[in-house]
Amino acid sequence: MAKRVAVVLAGCGVFDGSEIHEASAVLVHLSREGAQAEVFAPNIPQMHVVDHVKGQPTPEQRNVLVESARIARGNIKDLVTLDVKGLDALIIPGGFGVAKNLSTWATQGKNCSISKEVEGVLRAFHAAHKPIGLCCISPVLAAKIFPGCEVTVGHDTECEQWPYAKTAEAMKELGCRHVNSQVTEAHVDTRNRLVTTSAFMCNAPIHHVHDGVGKMVQEVLRLA
Repeated sequence: MAKRVAVVLAGCGVFDGSEIHEASAVLVHLSREGAQAEVFAPNIPQMHVVDHVKGQPTPEQRNVLVESARIARGNIKDLVTLDVKGLDALIIPGGFGVAKNLSTWATQGKNCSISKEVEGVLRAFHAAHKPIGLCCISPVLAAKIFPGCEVTVGHDTECEQWPYAKTAEAMKELGCRHVNSQVTEAHVDTRNRLVTTSAFMCNAPIHHVHDGVGKMVQEVLRLA
């Protein structure tokens, strides 16, 4: 039987939704490993819409589910319909949509709140002892919900290669253990069945990001 993995998206585009290359890498690696991806997104308005050419917000409005459907090629379901009983694992790619649409991390950092639906899904998989894969910024969701968990967003010292390393410090302040790792690696928290990788938290060649996401997917499926 093929493993059935829920993939939760947060829109379409790095600055206001799911990071497209990360989401695509998750789907490619799941396919390569013979797993069946089932894609979900919350049916909610985006926090805002960003012009990805100018890098600036625009006055238009978009819906997270509708935009996520672009990545899923239309094969997507409303997050409220997700039933953990029929699924083996959960993966949430990164992108600023995680910090803007699935939570308020972008504006409130460690004091953020998480979407009720998203938190419910994460808690359901955790309670069922089913693995959760998180990459890029999405490990902050676990840091907020599961104090004491082990995660990685790459490195905790800011530099040109790791421009978002302060995220690791905020996660530590939430009571998590941050584990430094390379972009091609994934960290496994066996007790919490969490698998995390840094992805585009690192200024790295895109194939290195793709390889790290692949490692995360492999470890998630190994635990499933």
